[in-house]
Amino acid sequence: MELKLEIAVIPVADVDRAKDFYERAGFRLDADFSTDKGLRVVQVTPPGSEASVIFGEKLTSAVPGSSQGLHLVTGDLAGARAELLERGVEVSEIWHDADGIFHYEGDVNRVPGPHPATDSYGSYASFSDPDGNGWTIQQVVNRAPGR
Repeated sequence: MELKLEIAVIPVADVDRAKDFYERAGFRLDADFSTDKGLRVVQVTPPGSEASVIFGEKLTSAVPGSSQGLHLVTGDLAGARAELLERGVEVSEIWHDADGIFHYEGDVNRVPGPHPATDSYGSYASFSDPDGNGWTIQQVVNRAPGR
């Protein structure tokens, strides 16, 4: 069986504000349409990603800002962070988890700086959209076998 993640729906309070934020962050605008019944769908795709994010009106009952742990992957964490900062996105400093396996929620167990022993799967930076939906950028230079 082959299943690919195509879309993640995230809850936002102000669709136009979210659309502006994600476009400013460099996400590609794929769609913005409305129906006569009030459904509005905005689809954006992170640079280089095959999966997209959708937000809008009448799409989810989730509380705006409640999506946490959304992950983006890059081969150049410092470069991606610098570009987001240039685009006006507030991004954390680069950090790694003290245990080195994955990371806890929030700021628990965070150590400043990139992971000292690996260039893949151990270093992160994070940001939130205007509603507080939380994104983590993970550096992966060399993928583990089978990934």
